[in-house]
Amino acid sequence: MKNKMKLALITIVVSQVVGCASLGVQPWERDLLAKEEMALNAEGVDLSLDDHIYFSKEATSGGRGFAGGGCGCN
Repeated sequence: MKNKMKLALITIVVSQVVGCASLGVQPWERDLLAKEEMALNAEGVDLSLDDHIYFSKEATSGGRGFAGGGCGCN
């Protein structure tokens, strides 16, 4: 029983270590990620809707690059 638990633990640890081995973007992949459709704000309609919602909640405009409320109630 102990040998099976030890083998299962070793298997889990090795799979976790191997799973994180290829983090990051390779230089030849950067051209794909730089395309306009890969941007987080690629859709203009969605962006304007988000601006409207933010303006309605915070009673301000601009400054969408950070989190937090304008009223200090966070």
